[in-house]
Amino acid sequence: MCCSSFLKIMMFIFNGAIFLAGAAILGVGVWVRVDSSSLLDLLNYEEDEGSSGLEHLYTISYVAIAIGAVLVIIGFLGCCGAVRESKCMLLTFFSIVLIIFLIEVAGAVVLIVFKDTAGDLLQDVRHKISNNINTKYGDDEELTSRWKSTMEQFRCCGINNYTDFIDSPFNNEQGAFPTQCCNGTISEDSCSQALAEMADVDGCFDKLLQLIKDNAVIIAGVALGIAALEIAAMVVSMVLYCRIGNKA
Repeated sequence: MCCSSFLKIMMFIFNGAIFLAGAAILGVGVWVRVDSSSLLDLLNYEEDEGSSGLEHLYTISYVAIAIGAVLVIIGFLGCCGAVRESKCMLLTFFSIVLIIFLIEVAGAVVLIVFKDTAGDLLQDVRHKISNNINTKYGDDEELTSRWKSTMEQFRCCGINNYTDFIDSPFNNEQGAFPTQCCNGTISEDSCSQALAEMADVDGCFDKLLQLIKDNAVIIAGVALGIAALEIAAMVVSMVLYCRIGNKA
């Protein structure tokens, strides 16, 4: 009896952790998808002008939403199975967790490959985005607004640097550069080419690469933690399943 109670408690702990982790992943996935001011959304806007592999960055958000939702469901299912001592629910729980675990292993391999090729993937559209800035910034209201928001948020200038804005509609009309290219310390009409060159603000491309690397570390850490919890939950659920079968 004591052993059975201990197993139930362990199931609650493991599945509670899985439920919370799933909710966190689900929240991150939704946030990445709906945050229109993020740099990823800006790059997706550029893709409307021409196709590129950057659409795979949004695929990651959908995968996170799917995995998070499934983890929330199996966490709830595991707790109910333990409370009701239902062999059917426990077996279903074990099967789903096993499938998810195998998918996560496969996904980890894909992420490793994607991480190695992320730089090359972004380089393919770097020149295209730079051209869009050069020809449309200051003329296209939506593009201008998105880039202003992105440069303010990430404290960067253009996709490469201030040279993206040379001879752009904004530069030709204002005779200056966006204030972010001068560290945002002066007004837009005072950010001259000389000051922008002196400020030497990093381009948003480098900021994006750093963002991807930082998120990759976080995702890897969360994935390892979830994998450990899933293995432990599968072991406990099978032991509890066998004990229920013996009692029957």
